[in-house]
Amino acid sequence: MSTTVHAGPGIDPLTPVLSANWDDNRAWKLTNYERRGGYDALRKAATMAPEEVTSLVKDANLRGRGGAGFPTGMKWSFVPKDNPNPTYLVVNCDESEPGTCKDMPLLMASPHTLVEGVVIASYAIKAKVAFIYVRGEVLHIIRRLQQAVREAYSAGYIGRDILGTGYDLDVVVHAGAGAYICGEETALLDSLEGRRGQPRLRPPFPAVAGLYASPTVINNAESIASVPAVVANGRDWFKAMGTEKSDGFTLYSLSGHVANPGQFEAPMGVTLRSLLDMSGGMRAGHRLKFFTPGGSSTPILTGDDIDLPLDYETMAANGTILGTKALQCFDETTSVVRATLRWIEFYKHESCGKCTPCREGTWWLVQMLRKIEAGQGEPGDVDKLLDVNENIGGRSFCALADGAVGCIRGAVKHFREEFEAGCHGTPAWELLPYDRSAIFSDAEVGAIS
Repeated sequence: MSTTVHAGPGIDPLTPVLSANWDDNRAWKLTNYERRGGYDALRKAATMAPEEVTSLVKDANLRGRGGAGFPTGMKWSFVPKDNPNPTYLVVNCDESEPGTCKDMPLLMASPHTLVEGVVIASYAIKAKVAFIYVRGEVLHIIRRLQQAVREAYSAGYIGRDILGTGYDLDVVVHAGAGAYICGEETALLDSLEGRRGQPRLRPPFPAVAGLYASPTVINNAESIASVPAVVANGRDWFKAMGTEKSDGFTLYSLSGHVANPGQFEAPMGVTLRSLLDMSGGMRAGHRLKFFTPGGSSTPILTGDDIDLPLDYETMAANGTILGTKALQCFDETTSVVRATLRWIEFYKHESCGKCTPCREGTWWLVQMLRKIEAGQGEPGDVDKLLDVNENIGGRSFCALADGAVGCIRGAVKHFREEFEAGCHGTPAWELLPYDRSAIFSDAEVGAIS
């Protein structure tokens, strides 16, 4: 199967869609959003039957932009038609994966892009109430979304009898309490209901019994924010970008040892080499050693994989996943052992503790990795590390345990020699001195603080 990125005749492959208005003056205001055609997609959707909107999004093959890449329209179609309970839409804006930073800039720059998508999606699934769940620490984002929702209410895009269609909708911006586990959709629902955020056993799935035991659709913020463009421009326009099975445009986040980190919008299937060309490449005088294709929970790839298309199928074929498209790039000065330990320390801290394999296993992974980092590991510890790893993944209620072990699996696969060195008396900081990989010098850090 060809994975050539294409943009269709007459379409610039890098023409921004989601980020088109980010550099506008006061881009977050309703007046500016309307000036660029904002809410025209909602007006178009209002002339269609809800089922037609769902079919359009399904036929366009808009896949979830939050991790697994599940088709958005298909998820909408799972909502039962004969359930007497109300249907809810929940937007997952609990962005907290290390390296992931696409949803927050989107919501900060253009919150109405999401709000319009929320109204269209709610109309499509016949929801009367929608919740936007935002990570509690990003207070500036919460305030900006609340302002956008108020503006939309005042303009008649939310509330009673929207655009004279007879359709009613209320939108609630809900601030979470700051827990990585709440990025897992069922833990998010428990948090939204006022309980401790912990994953639920499935089935039943949220589409049947989600929020308040009612049919619920849960989508990532970027997924919903992409809906207005799909509705406004049509199926063929959207499918003209991307690859054969990973259609459309998306936001890629570059961070780490790159010259100009940030968010870069491109068609699905673009290569890291192309993104690095846009961002000025790796920092001067250094080369790419390894990178995460979709955040810290995705098995790493190496510099040899710089020309792989960044789409769902290619990543799966190479033993990893596209995830949130958070490309953390590390150069040759970086210790893989150190980076992996820092990621696992995060997952240990953020484990909700509900499942024994995740709660206990991540603790043991940290202890073993600290020994290896210090050069105090013993022969056979790398195999023991992998054994503990395999007894965590797939043995917990949610997929976040799988994410916690993914980085170890990829790191050992590609750089086992660095882990083995720590089992034969060589500390990681001697093998690769940490000051060489620092982005900021001690003097710069002191000036910032």
